[in-house]
Amino acid sequence: MRTIKIIVSGTVQGVFFRHETCKVARELNLKGYVRNLNNGSVEIVARGDEKAIYKLIEFARDGPSGASVTGIEVIELNESVELNPFTIRY
Repeated sequence: MRTIKIIVSGTVQGVFFRHETCKVARELNLKGYVRNLNNGSVEIVARGDEKAIYKLIEFARDGPSGASVTGIEVIELNESVELNPFTIRY
């Protein structure tokens, strides 16, 4: 299992980025959450197998139609962080 935090910047709020990320993450059976940050970025925290995490990172590089991703940062996290089934945090 791998646990990561992804910070996605660009035009990523107001374009259904959280909704689509949640949909993709649930299809991949990942645990974690997605939320908007005050600086206009989106934060994704996810845990799952390597292949599923890779697919989520690939999705985050482009996002849904309407998004314009200009940057992505992937940070490895300690697996002891408690995560539930994937949700959108408000």
